[in-house]
Amino acid sequence: MTTKTRLFSFVFSLTLGLVTLLLPFDSIAQSTTKGASGLPIPRFVSLKAKRVNMRVGPGQNYKVSWLYTRAGIPMEIVQEYDNWRRVRDLDGTEGWVFHSLLSGERSAVAAPWMRTKVEASHINVYKKATQNSTISAKLEPGVVTKIEQCTGDWCEIRVENIQGWVSQSELWGAYPGEAFK
Repeated sequence: MTTKTRLFSFVFSLTLGLVTLLLPFDSIAQSTTKGASGLPIPRFVSLKAKRVNMRVGPGQNYKVSWLYTRAGIPMEIVQEYDNWRRVRDLDGTEGWVFHSLLSGERSAVAAPWMRTKVEASHINVYKKATQNSTISAKLEPGVVTKIEQCTGDWCEIRVENIQGWVSQSELWGAYPGEAFK
């Protein structure tokens, strides 16, 4: 692959990412397409390995732009090319990851947008999927959880010895209105 072709490929991928970012969030979640894998795009997955290189392009010859050192972090797949997945993390960082380093197991981050607020805030974990239920725990913003299931309004989460229900709108790792088991 020539330098000019590689540059065009990178600019084209970057442009696709910008177009995706310019679309309203609801239209992204509702306008899923099928990727090369036959699975919908966009979709959420998690990192399978403890060490995952994010690359600037879909191949091992591309430069590593980021190194993730924790399994279970949620990622959003926004594009597929062969066995490579273009992913976006909760901070909006995008790059390419080899498919075998990703897991279909769902995880989420509790209200990452609240991490930088001066006022201490917590996310309530309820025993049942209703705000009238007993609060069983409180999560700090930024805590990574496993998602057991989502109803479209609530997600059942698990983190260490805590299990319960969190409002789906307080998680990054499930689309608004998305339901799954």
